[in-house]
Amino acid sequence: MNTQIIPDRVPQAAMSCVPPAIPLNTWQENASCPQNTPPTQKASVFAPIPQEPTVAFDQERASVYDAQFARLAPQRDALHLFIRLVLCELPADANILCVGAGTGAEIVALAQAFPLWRFTAVEPAPPMLAVCRQRAEDCGITARCTFHEGYLDTLPASDPFHAATSLLVSHFLVQQEERREFFRQIAARLHPGGLLVSADITSDQSSPAYQSLLEVWLRMLRYTDMPDAQVGQMPAVLGRDVAVLPAEQVASLIASAGFDAPVLFFQTLLIHAWYAKRLPQKRAAHTSARP
Repeated sequence: MNTQIIPDRVPQAAMSCVPPAIPLNTWQENASCPQNTPPTQKASVFAPIPQEPTVAFDQERASVYDAQFARLAPQRDALHLFIRLVLCELPADANILCVGAGTGAEIVALAQAFPLWRFTAVEPAPPMLAVCRQRAEDCGITARCTFHEGYLDTLPASDPFHAATSLLVSHFLVQQEERREFFRQIAARLHPGGLLVSADITSDQSSPAYQSLLEVWLRMLRYTDMPDAQVGQMPAVLGRDVAVLPAEQVASLIASAGFDAPVLFFQTLLIHAWYAKRLPQKRAAHTSARP
């Protein structure tokens, strides 16, 4: 099985329909963390969807990835708050694995809340990781961060992590066995009892509730000033390029990968977030332990 399963190339329509779970509010909200100058051309934020089926996370897209959903800052703030509450009883010097770290939004938020925590950012797209590095430098947390350009299977062996985050990543794995393997690889890197926090787009697409929530989701995208033509493509994208599964099915995938029963702790529209503890007997010790 191909273990390089953190997607660095996904359909552009899929990337556009999924707001970052916790984007930093456009460039200026956090006064203690100076940001780069924002893009001045809104058109560059929501580029037309090309005919090609996939695009890379190139430098242009990485540079505006957070800005395009800046108006959804309240959603980010709420998820940040509850992730902090879920993880706040970890050791003062906890070591956190951030899988598919993107531009590093959750790393900055957690680093500012927990000043002794250390972070490992795993991200296969170089432009996204470059933004993550710059953000860490701007916020004065680089010394507490390790940046890995690549995938979990190429991450050097280390001491086990106390917790891992995977925010709006696994739903891009449309094959269920690949998605299960993704969670298995995370479990193998954690301490027994270590916590996974995972958020994804989740719903039963055959249910009336999904259709109702989808309408509100599309209103949300219009609220971000996404062009109507692009918004109109989103119902087809969800379920084709994004693996939208019922919540109980996602929870079952996580549990089958070496975790106890996941606890749903957060929902905004179609985004659901769980936490789950790694089961001791499921740990692949050779993957995460030092020789």
